[in-house]
Amino acid sequence: MATIDVRSLGEYIREQRTSAEVSLRQLAKSAGVSNPYLSQVERGLKKPSAEILGQIAGALRISAETLYVKAGLLEARDGDAAVTEAISTDETLSERQRQVLLEIYAAFQKENAVIREATTPSPDDAGTIPADVTTS
Repeated sequence: MATIDVRSLGEYIREQRTSAEVSLRQLAKSAGVSNPYLSQVERGLKKPSAEILGQIAGALRISAETLYVKAGLLEARDGDAAVTEAISTDETLSERQRQVLLEIYAAFQKENAVIREATTPSPDDAGTIPADVTTS
């Protein structure tokens, strides 16, 4: 795992908050943290836990995974972080549009994971003959 850069994480959270046109006080209340604590996080003075990052992400309506990657708690998956980052930071979109796009993207990923899981043969299936096939 990457080491956390608390200052850049805080800057990112502040950018997301200002982009969403939410005050520090509003975000703190929505995320269930104190104003002083959130201020310290944004200034890079405090390292938030994964739980607090999840609460902040939920309050900002952004991907918690994006914050976890920024915090060095998760490794970025190929392309996933780039897509969520691009959507989350696109200033041409409204906050509601960003939220909807992230939800749609996550739904497509989940759907495709289910399809992959259903169509990928398990190691136990290798070399077996399906029950409905008879040999002469």
